[in-house]
Amino acid sequence: MERIAGAARSGLLALGMAGLVAVRAAAAGGVPAVPAEGPFLYVANQEAAAVTVIDLETHEVVEVIDLEAMGYGANAKPHHVAVEPDGSFWYVSLIAANRVLKFDRDNALVASVDFERPGLLALHPSEPWLFVGRSMAAVNPPQRIGRIDRMSMEVEEYDVFIPRPHALLASPDGGWVYAGSLGENSVVTVEAESGDAELLRLPGSGAMPHVLVQYAISPDGKTLVATAEMTARLLVFDVSEPTAPALEREIDVGARPWHPSWSADGRWIWFGNLGANEVTLVDTSDWSVAAVIRGEGLAEPHGSVLSPDGSRLYVANRNETGSYESSDRMGYDAPGGTVVVIDTATREIIDVIETPPYASGIGLASSAR
Repeated sequence: MERIAGAARSGLLALGMAGLVAVRAAAAGGVPAVPAEGPFLYVANQEAAAVTVIDLETHEVVEVIDLEAMGYGANAKPHHVAVEPDGSFWYVSLIAANRVLKFDRDNALVASVDFERPGLLALHPSEPWLFVGRSMAAVNPPQRIGRIDRMSMEVEEYDVFIPRPHALLASPDGGWVYAGSLGENSVVTVEAESGDAELLRLPGSGAMPHVLVQYAISPDGKTLVATAEMTARLLVFDVSEPTAPALEREIDVGARPWHPSWSADGRWIWFGNLGANEVTLVDTSDWSVAAVIRGEGLAEPHGSVLSPDGSRLYVANRNETGSYESSDRMGYDAPGGTVVVIDTATREIIDVIETPPYASGIGLASSAR
């Protein structure tokens, strides 16, 4: 392990730009305005400069927020979404616009902040902090992650000293943030309060990079898993001592494993395989692949999130190649994205929700309103 003294860099306060939500009209008469109730699922549509809002009770698209119409350009590239546990606010990273936006429950933009090539977002469980990594699309971004105050939207940046910090997750107790590199086989543990960091170089660091896409952590905070795009593995770390994570095992899974979700009971880990059009289920009792799910709507799966009660898994799909044929392209030229709904008890696909192109990051409130 290498000790790194993390000095925070102050950023600029960037408030304002509150305004009405613009809705792109769909081909068949548009999408109705969102009601004030919820709960909702929020889906970043990276190649559409849009965010899709889905009613979790009906699985209907209730609003498509048009970021281009809000002044962020057709190439804004919304990538990832984080939602307050009570659903009061939600956040989206815009890769090409170099912004992180904050919306309220009624989808009004209430604040924004500058951040170079933002990627994944991670909420702190108790402090008003939102952590921000860097996008895969950034070739040589700063070797720092951001910590945004969710109240003031002021940002600080912490040195992590790894190229292309992408994978990002806060520990359940809030003491630590884990970052992972796309460019080398390294994991960084960052103290959430101070920004001090510990660097772990994984075995075989001189070989092909794993390319750590994203993390998930066990409910007790003692085990961290990382999806590795290039080696098609799930990496399992013992983080019972957060400053000294230990790689315990590597599990072979399908091509290009992407964003994982860990069940609240600690038993199951779900993730899509971007390169195989499937969803993998791993049983943590023996670290075996318990199921591989294929079917309609699974087309380059990207983000995943479990419903608060754990009964549904929602998987966002890019569908860039058009392997899934949308019934309605909603006024866009490119193939539409999807959100596939899986019943976690039966492990069957129970719904396919169509969205604008390239559904990527996905988020919902983790607790009841």
